[in-house]
Amino acid sequence: MTDQPAQSGPGVADPPSAWPTGRLLSTVARRVERAWDTYLEQWSLTHASLPVLAILAGGPRSQRELARHLDVTEQTTSRMLLRLERAGYVRRQRHDEDRRRQVVAITPEGLRALGQLNDPEAIDAFVNPQLPEAQLRQLRALLVLMLEAEGAAPAHGRAAERTGPRA
Repeated sequence: MTDQPAQSGPGVADPPSAWPTGRLLSTVARRVERAWDTYLEQWSLTHASLPVLAILAGGPRSQRELARHLDVTEQTTSRMLLRLERAGYVRRQRHDEDRRRQVVAITPEGLRALGQLNDPEAIDAFVNPQLPEAQLRQLRALLVLMLEAEGAAPAHGRAAERTGPRA
């Protein structure tokens, strides 16, 4: 086996201005996610565990309901809950009528953490501190539009409309 320099695949050496939109979004999302997780570490939280607290702020839920709402497995939910319990943010207890089920509730410490971390200025700074306010508002509007339109049309249909029929 010889040591050969790594070959670049198509598009690897291209500047970001040449990347497809999906690659741009994915790369920026990973950067924002890393910054978000670093911020949330102050409260022993992650971008994955934070929605659990947000859901529970609306009232206790079963572990199964949480998993369904988060669109993850019950096993994944159980791991997140274990970490949140250790941090003192949630408590699990057996359901009054069905001893096989567990009901999960947020604790006062969990509510306090939610209140402390909700600093819009600090959170928006993850996106790009160099963006002027007008561009940040425009980006937010586009992202909201994309999220609200989710599922409106199949992705392959939109691409076909934009590029025309394939040969």
